[in-house]
Amino acid sequence: MSIPFTPWPAELASSYRAAGYWNDLPMTEMLSRQRRERPEAPAIFCGERCLSYAELDRQSGNLAAWLRRRGIGRHDTALVQLPNVAEFYVVLFALFKIGVAPVNALYSHQRLELAAYARQIQPRLLIADRRHPLFAGDAMLDELRGLSPGLRLSLFAGGELEQALADDCDPAEREAAPTDAGEVAFFQLSGGSTGTPKLIPRTHNDYFYSVRRSAEICGLSPQTRYLCALPAPHNFPLSSPGALGVFHAGGAVVLASSPEPLACFDLIERHGVDIAALVPPAVQLWLQAAPGREARLRSLKLLQVGGASFAEALARQVPQALGCRLQQVFGMAEGLVNYTRLDDGDDIVFGCQGRPMSDGDEVKVVDESGLPVPVGTPGMLATRGPYTFRGYYRSPEHNARVFDNQGFYYSGDVVVADAAGNLRVVGRVKDQINRGGEKIAAEEVEHLLLQHPQVAQAALVAMPDALLGEKSCAFIVARGDGLKAVALRRFLREQGAADYKLPDRIELVGALPLTHVGKIDKQALRQHLAAAAEA
Repeated sequence: MSIPFTPWPAELASSYRAAGYWNDLPMTEMLSRQRRERPEAPAIFCGERCLSYAELDRQSGNLAAWLRRRGIGRHDTALVQLPNVAEFYVVLFALFKIGVAPVNALYSHQRLELAAYARQIQPRLLIADRRHPLFAGDAMLDELRGLSPGLRLSLFAGGELEQALADDCDPAEREAAPTDAGEVAFFQLSGGSTGTPKLIPRTHNDYFYSVRRSAEICGLSPQTRYLCALPAPHNFPLSSPGALGVFHAGGAVVLASSPEPLACFDLIERHGVDIAALVPPAVQLWLQAAPGREARLRSLKLLQVGGASFAEALARQVPQALGCRLQQVFGMAEGLVNYTRLDDGDDIVFGCQGRPMSDGDEVKVVDESGLPVPVGTPGMLATRGPYTFRGYYRSPEHNARVFDNQGFYYSGDVVVADAAGNLRVVGRVKDQINRGGEKIAAEEVEHLLLQHPQVAQAALVAMPDALLGEKSCAFIVARGDGLKAVALRRFLREQGAADYKLPDRIELVGALPLTHVGKIDKQALRQHLAAAAEA
């Protein structure tokens, strides 16, 4: 039985095919085409290893056959957690080849997140890394089996996975049998503003179009060398244009374990990297590290910046300090991607987050009543189009809140649009904290804090930060005396929360301010933090 998702209305789907947005090809096509046209060309540089397109195809085919022989196949789901290594892409293509739809968890995710994903998709397959603390033993595996009784197979990097990749089989066994292009290819992770990130079903048709169009806008070619220093599963370094855009164009992906500047500068120099993607906090580190090292960045032609708001003052430093052009990217895992174009003037490149990449993108900027606001006026962003999804996975109540009756998705972003359609992001409607590109759902952390026996009330809000853009502050009303911030952070770790979700600051207060209807007044808390920062 195919994986359920909310489809596009037939009339829209027909128009997307007629316009050439959807080509009814699976995403395995990008790899099979490169295997035919440039088999020996490098596809991935990972440490001292280099995988050609032929090797990427062979290893992913080996794994696909290995899994198929063990009963894993079309319309199954998988939970995958791997770091920035070549095996991440090998696994992704292997699963595409046999029609398995994965959730690719971030390597920073912990028990809380993985358990939530397992509950949602009920995976039959787990692929993870024994070097991750969660999987040093089998306790997490046992927990996942309890949450997903159908979990029949687990495969770990650090031994078993590598053996499966090297297990050469008959070439006929490697032949791909993906799901239809109109079906779910994999699940992307939402930024989430209420609870653990919701899952976004992405079909081959919609995601492949996003990849192709992104590669076109960014001018990728077989000569492209792309540095992936952000977490590989993130939508930005995966498809905007990301690694998949590079594979589509026949270039090579250079993997870094993190955006740490000196290690990245070494990779740029060694491999002739010409395009890299960063979030604003990492850009600041690069700007600080660049003086005296400009020669190592000589090959870099384009730096993409996205994932969080990017101050214009910093944006204007990029060309001079790093010696390359800047491209701002404002995208979402749910679909819509905006780019500043390579031929845009400085005022656009430095002063906004670009405009939609497709003629098929429909964008509205509206007020709280749903009415369009004048050009230059802040409003809520709503969108639909050939690569913007139509509903979160098995979340009918949430979908009813974020989609209107015309199928427009309300992202929660507050934007200002100019007459040419360029967007500048000025805030968020949703109660979400964007900590250097990592999205923190306030409600999720608050619920965990309230499980502590000494916490009577909790409110998590964003506070400005020069490096990360935003950090989090938890206001706590305690029961009794003696509650310490260090104990609360330890408690959150024990509950399985990822480190980036731990409050950066904890304030113990006697009471929380309330609105006139009795809700916690988070605006007042934010104003308190802003006033304290200014003072």
